[in-house]
Amino acid sequence: MKVSVLIPAYNEARTIALCLEAVYGRNPGRELEVIIVDDGSTDGTYEAAKAAGKPGAKVLKHENNLGKGTSIRTALAAATGGVVLIQDADLEYDPADYAALLKPFEEGRAEVVYGSRILKADNGRSYARYYWGGRVLSWWTNLLYGSSISDEPTCYKVFKTDLLRSLELACAGFEFCPEVTAKLLRRGIIIYEVPISYHPRRIEEGKKIRWHDGVIALWTLLKLRF
Repeated sequence: MKVSVLIPAYNEARTIALCLEAVYGRNPGRELEVIIVDDGSTDGTYEAAKAAGKPGAKVLKHENNLGKGTSIRTALAAATGGVVLIQDADLEYDPADYAALLKPFEEGRAEVVYGSRILKADNGRSYARYYWGGRVLSWWTNLLYGSSISDEPTCYKVFKTDLLRSLELACAGFEFCPEVTAKLLRRGIIIYEVPISYHPRRIEEGKKIRWHDGVIALWTLLKLRF
């Protein structure tokens, strides 16, 4: 099974090579198509990704910073694998978890799998506002859509490629997560969850999401429900 790994990256020159090393090194023998989208970085992320990518890796570039959602849509358009997996470039998420994330697809049990940080008890916690913000968004998702998701804003989301394309995403920024989740649940698609590892980084290390992204996420869930 060919898996397209979509990596949106903005000012991640410090971590992108380590991220790619982990993606390849922790998944030996797996057929991966790695697609990095440099989203208008100013720190040399594009050059670092080109230097670190293996033959066959695709490194695309936005001239301006257009947002995570736009970067994912750019990468999705270039994907040729039957399954796509979203991977952040910042090393908060461990590519060693690919085996668990992909197993439901290999067994023919899933069209969508989310990696849940909540289901792994020994994970580190991010800042309280991020942790509880994520829990609140998951609660609202379940209330609005009748689901039972533990970690709606997780980065690790895996989809059958044709299904993700059929959703006709319009997101530009971090609202990718609530948009894709809402559209899947409105179709009655079951979202499977598996436990994953999580190593949160600090704001000074480059964490980019802010409180207003949570407000936008909640609004996205609401407007797509009604």
